[in-house]
Amino acid sequence: MSKVPYPKHVWSPAGGWYSQPANWKGNTAIMSGVIVAITAAVWTLSANLEHRDRFPQPGRFFPSRYWSREIREHEKQQK
Repeated sequence: MSKVPYPKHVWSPAGGWYSQPANWKGNTAIMSGVIVAITAAVWTLSANLEHRDRFPQPGRFFPSRYWSREIREHEKQQK
C-alpha cells in the first residue's frame, strides 16, 4: 500500500488551522464599520420607501414613528 501525498502546509482564505493573524483587530474594526454602514444605508432606504395606509394612534407607542418620514410628516400636519 502506498502513502497518499498531501501538503504539509494548509492554506485557506481564513488563514489555515488555528489562525490568529496579527492584524485581526484592525480587520474586525473595518468589517464592523462596513456592516454598520450597510445596515444604516438599508435602514434609511427602507424608512424612506415605507408607505402607510393607516397611521398609528396619537400617543400610542409605535417605534417607527421616530424614523419613518411619512409618519413624521403626518403627525406634523396634525399639529
